[in-house]
Amino acid sequence: MSNWQQRESYLTDIAERCLRGHKSFDLRRSHLVEASQISKGTIYNHFPSEADLMVAVASAHYRKRLERAAIDDCDYQDCLIRFLMHHCWGLRDDLLYDRFIISRVMPNVELLEQATDDNRAAFEQVYGEYIQWNNALIQSIGVVEGFNRAELVANYLRGAQINCDDAGKHYNDASMYHQFSFALAQLMGHSDKRLPKLAAYISWLAEQEETANAA
Repeated sequence: MSNWQQRESYLTDIAERCLRGHKSFDLRRSHLVEASQISKGTIYNHFPSEADLMVAVASAHYRKRLERAAIDDCDYQDCLIRFLMHHCWGLRDDLLYDRFIISRVMPNVELLEQATDDNRAAFEQVYGEYIQWNNALIQSIGVVEGFNRAELVANYLRGAQINCDDAGKHYNDASMYHQFSFALAQLMGHSDKRLPKLAAYISWLAEQEETANAA
């Protein structure tokens, strides 16, 4: 990773931390100067516009989701369980760290048009890869005809993330993930398949805590 990439990764990490607990993307490039202790000129070189900052933060978000997807590919053999637990992990991560819900603002065609070519291309690549991973899993699970299942699932995921954040849901609520997974399976047309019981989510949450404590 080049010095430029390392600095941009550092800046997007700082931006993500500054946005924790926020319901709107009210962070500006000027705010990063004090938060990062990096000069205004350097920050503005990385993010030539406010749109570039938003797009770069979104790219970093989906890059982390792709990294988690690679872990889930190894951890879960069953495609449906892999899909459900991946998105449970994402919901837990957002709630645990009080993250800004990036789907409140992205993807956004108008915003992307305001960003520079490099930042727009970077987002389109990582976001496209993440959507492709999700859609490939839905295909592997088995497409039930009648509706655009991928679109239904995408809309539900966005709404659930925002609603759970707005409602102040607790990240350690096993019943929430149980219900969340059932709704996902229902939208994919697979509620008849064997789904994890509530006890499985209780165990999963305990494992997440153990992993975090061991890190």
